[in-house]
Amino acid sequence: MTTSAQTERIHKALDTFAIELPSWGFSNTGTRFGKFIQDSAATTTEEKLADAGQVHHFTGCCPSVATHVLWDFPEGLKSTSSVIASAAKAGVRLGAINPNVFQDQIYKNGSLGNPNTKIRQAALDHILESVEIGKQTGSRDVSLWFGDGSSYPGSQSIRHRKQWFTEGLKETHAHLSPQQRMLVEYKPFEPYFYHSDLGDWGMALVLSRHAGPQAKVLVDTGHHYQAQNIEQIVAWLLSEDMLGGFHFNDRRYADDDLTFGSIDPYQAFRIFNEVIGFERETGKRADIAYMIDQSHNLKDKTEEMIQTATTAQELYSKAVLVDHEKLTHHQLKGELLDAEECLKSAFSSDVRPAIREWRKSKGLAEEPLQAFRASGYTARAEKERGAKNKGAVASYA
Repeated sequence: MTTSAQTERIHKALDTFAIELPSWGFSNTGTRFGKFIQDSAATTTEEKLADAGQVHHFTGCCPSVATHVLWDFPEGLKSTSSVIASAAKAGVRLGAINPNVFQDQIYKNGSLGNPNTKIRQAALDHILESVEIGKQTGSRDVSLWFGDGSSYPGSQSIRHRKQWFTEGLKETHAHLSPQQRMLVEYKPFEPYFYHSDLGDWGMALVLSRHAGPQAKVLVDTGHHYQAQNIEQIVAWLLSEDMLGGFHFNDRRYADDDLTFGSIDPYQAFRIFNEVIGFERETGKRADIAYMIDQSHNLKDKTEEMIQTATTAQELYSKAVLVDHEKLTHHQLKGELLDAEECLKSAFSSDVRPAIREWRKSKGLAEEPLQAFRASGYTARAEKERGAKNKGAVASYA
């Protein structure tokens, strides 16, 4: 049970804690083996944003939605006014803009790392259009993930591809407005299995620094090998002022994109602890975009988003309770067990009563998932979208 001082600390932290939803998480998704269609899944960008608005309405911590240009702006720049209007109608704003340079057939051998000059230019043109879309939507972050790599030794020049990436990211940076940032994501493997052009945080860091001061690194928690210490990566990037954002999810094997905190909530807690510890030590707030990027293949999509948001609030609140002054004392004294107990004590705290009080003070439902279920939204969505989604089943089969 938290004390009144701890409750106040949690409430103050939650006032400024926001986590961004992914538009693609509300539509029918699957694995490389197939899809499982849901009658209530969003079939248009407007429906995706409407669902995201429900999550924010019931949780109070998801005011923005990340979009994928290829999937959410079918006419590119011509689509921006309608997407902005749909977001406003749903009670959310548009967040990170995600170019898509991995889906089209021309990207078989990569995008910015492709040995074909024309294909590199096509990828760059799409990215630059995404930058312009971000300017029109008022989105600060352009989130860049590349599937580029190779599957066979000797099939590509790793050094040439590094140079082409450097040139492409520099050009992208040159088109950013003063208010924009570009977040460079990394992934050790998949879809290629010999080498990935941006295979780890060090590669993303080097390319971001080559690109310019408005480029930062984005950490996807699923994009790591099993034994990697993600909170150490976070600590290093914070100390270098190069951590720009997160894509939160969880994994059992590799990039499984499972629900955030479903497998290892203690790891997510430790990541938040590094961020909060940095902020307390430096006296400045870390400029980090917290975003969700996970697949909602089996659970109800809107319900899983609510579950994700509330889990994030709980784990962040637990990290807020870490006594960093006491922790530092034990660390400097070499008191290993006591230092570890500082973390475990905070992680074991039941912060849910304090979060319910915070929600009540904001006029929110104390139990967001229960309130959403009682609203009947899913049943209405199934009725309105069911025929379209059943059509998707038929076309998919």
